[in-house]
Amino acid sequence: MENWSKTAMISYKRWRNPELRDELHFVGEIDEDQGTDNEICTIASAAPKTGGDNSASGSGSNKDTFTIDDALDAVGFGKSQLKVCLITGLAWIGDAMEMMILSILGPQLHCEWRLPSYKVAAITAVVFVGMGIGSPAWGSVSNNFGRKACLVICMSWTLFYGLLSAFSPVYSWLLVLRGLVGIGIGGAPQSVTMYSEFLPAKARGANIILIGAFWSIGAVLEVLLALWIMPTLGWRWLLGLSTIPMAIFVCLCYWLPESPRFEALTGRREKALATLSSIAKENGKALPPGKLAAYKQTDRGTIKDLFNAQYWKTTVLLWFIWFSFAFCYYGIVLLTTELFQAGDACGAIQGNKIEPSCSLECNYLTSADYKDLLWTTLAEFPGLLIVLLLVDRIGRKKSLALGFFMFSLCILPLYACIGRVTLTILIFLARAFISGGYQVAFVYTPEVFPTESRALAIGTSSAIARLGALVTPFVAQVLLRTSVYLSLTLYITCGLLAGVASLLLPIETLGRCLQESNLDQEAGESTSNSQTDGNTHSS
Repeated sequence: MENWSKTAMISYKRWRNPELRDELHFVGEIDEDQGTDNEICTIASAAPKTGGDNSASGSGSNKDTFTIDDALDAVGFGKSQLKVCLITGLAWIGDAMEMMILSILGPQLHCEWRLPSYKVAAITAVVFVGMGIGSPAWGSVSNNFGRKACLVICMSWTLFYGLLSAFSPVYSWLLVLRGLVGIGIGGAPQSVTMYSEFLPAKARGANIILIGAFWSIGAVLEVLLALWIMPTLGWRWLLGLSTIPMAIFVCLCYWLPESPRFEALTGRREKALATLSSIAKENGKALPPGKLAAYKQTDRGTIKDLFNAQYWKTTVLLWFIWFSFAFCYYGIVLLTTELFQAGDACGAIQGNKIEPSCSLECNYLTSADYKDLLWTTLAEFPGLLIVLLLVDRIGRKKSLALGFFMFSLCILPLYACIGRVTLTILIFLARAFISGGYQVAFVYTPEVFPTESRALAIGTSSAIARLGALVTPFVAQVLLRTSVYLSLTLYITCGLLAGVASLLLPIETLGRCLQESNLDQEAGESTSNSQTDGNTHSS
């Protein structure tokens, strides 16, 4: 009996006969006797505690298989995930810079090319049209060809057309090329899909929020770059230099591994196991004993999967939430430059209107405008800190709702006549809460959908978000000149309704493992129910 109390030893075996998987079949055999089949597993010898009732029963308690979640929980968060975070973060920085440039490019071209306000809004809108087209398409690419392939292609696309747009000779060329840029950056959210699939369950919420810091870094870098470039070299150099993070990403993508979840679900278990082994080695940890479980993918993910009995309510509510986040977030970004150009809220609201004396009258952004824009952009960092502290405490749903409700509360005082300093503070707070809440949507959406439809869910949600972003320039840059009050009312109402929708979401994903498929979800629910019944009977 003393031998049973010794520390368990782990050995690596190859089986010729898959049926001989019980440890007892290995007694008295050597490695050569056990075949050379390619099915590689880890087997742990039994180590029951002395004195236990079942100590003589052998290894019946040992698991024959382990899941990807088991593996990621075992290896934890370490150097491997940090590498993925930094590389995918470059894609996120590039996305943020391409989006932030819209609030700077509009006022500049309004003056330089003498564009009316609707043409200025169209420059912003066409990017979102491209993103709306690109997002579901990139989601399909990610589902069929892999997360890594999708990111490399879409970032290369964005880099190419981003550089070309810097050489646009006329307005029509700029419009077409920025639309093509929009198609490319529609795939940037797949970086979050990919990163989430490398994270252990306990670390997922906080680390997906932290990757949002790369977006904030990109937004701040764009404002600093504009402050340096615009007064001397102009907007063409700004467009060209803004593609640098994407160029670095393309150079480093060789070191970016493919998602082990995607590899396992598409039948490439050996590659998935190799990826997990590499993660374990880089993190200085060991994989769990046993064989990597097989996952059966019934489909590569279709739109109808998002509307089955399990997910249709979640999908509808999430689409409205993503729409509202984009509408409110990009709205506050565009409102910032519009209201700053008016001087303050008292100057902006003259008979409930922003009234230029001429439809083509323009004001270039000044150094003071760029500095105030920088301050409001820095609001994204405290916004991230707030949700980082709350997302694993109060849950995903309440964190989403908090972002919307606080955004609406901060917009409300803009109805009054307030000075520029107060205006800057309120915009700072509004942007902090809406940007922080937006990052929670990137946490919740990958968690609530299974691997086989996760990329498509992110892609379609992102496409719906672009509809909100498409509408918002015509509110923040066109309607604002007709009625400031009506514009503010639309943003407040949208924020309040989206906050309620967040609370109505049927599933809270806090502490939940990523589901591999719908079948996996059903099995998990059955297991959970059986465990609940067992506990009830035992009590």
